Amino acid sequence: MNRLRRSGRAHSSARAASAPGSGPTSHIVTVGDCLGVLAKIPSASIQLVICDPPYNINVASWDDHAHYVDWAGKWLGEVERVLKSSGNFVLFGGLQYQGEAGSGDLLGLMSWMRRHSRMGLANLIIWNYPNGMSAQRFFANRHEEIAWFARTPKYYFDLDAVREPLDAKRLKTYKRDKRLNHDSLDKGINPTNVWKVPRLNGNSKERVGHPTQKPRELIARLVRALSYPGSTVLDFFAGSCVTARVAIETRRHSISSDVDKTLRTYLARQLKQVGNDCARPADYTLIEGQDWSGHPVFQPARNAKTEPVSM
Repeated sequence: MNRLRRSGRAHSSARAASAPGSGPTSHIVTVGDCLGVLAKIPSASIQLVICDPPYNINVASWDDHAHYVDWAGKWLGEVERVLKSSGNFVLFGGLQYQGEAGSGDLLGLMSWMRRHSRMGLANLIIWNYPNGMSAQRFFANRHEEIAWFARTPKYYFDLDAVREPLDAKRLKTYKRDKRLNHDSLDKGINPTNVWKVPRLNGNSKERVGHPTQKPRELIARLVRALSYPGSTVLDFFAGSCVTARVAIETRRHSISSDVDKTLRTYLARQLKQVGNDCARPADYTLIEGQDWSGHPVFQPARNAKTEPVSM
């Protein structure tokens, strides 16, 4: 990146200018199998897919697949189809082998993608958390991996939206280094690919009841960096429905689905928390029936207007 900047050029990810997000956002929330939901979504219509799939470790009835990678390959292929050329795909998982539970770890999924997908690995993000289970026969785990794949080299990335601000003392120290861009330092620094975000404890106000709920802060950073206001975020393993909440709060459209019928209960609890930790969000429309025509993804002319354009 620095070499490109010195030569007066920019990486393709920096050449995407997002369309402004204004007006109410639309959010589909439906109970159903992920492949059935994906089949309804038009090609090249989604900006960001957030995927926190079952890990095949028998947490619940939905977390048990005899041929996990074969099953996952079907929805991984669909993800590539529905993403825009500027689109991003975020895949949660662990690097442990789960042979006794059907080999449902991130290594297996990434291996499948390396053989069958044209998407490129942009980053492997390490989610580092201070709280977790203890262990006696191995080092206690305090991190989880998040693989970020880009649909094409023209992927959208907004670093400014997730920079970490520097205090006055550190800012002054950093500005002494002539190699650093002072304008960028004023905005804040790159958060790097190691994100220190606590897991939700049992007493967290964010809790809605889902056993593997991810922190809002974690999902919000992904949404802000890899999508833009007015674009659509898809989560077909919606779980606690935190992605829908974040989309509402950050003025993105969303589509959320899960096979677990408790999804609607989780959604109701999330909606009660909308705006608690941010400025008042824009108005939004919730679509829970079978008629999805009111969502911009199913309005081709409107959807085309939100595609990032080259600068």
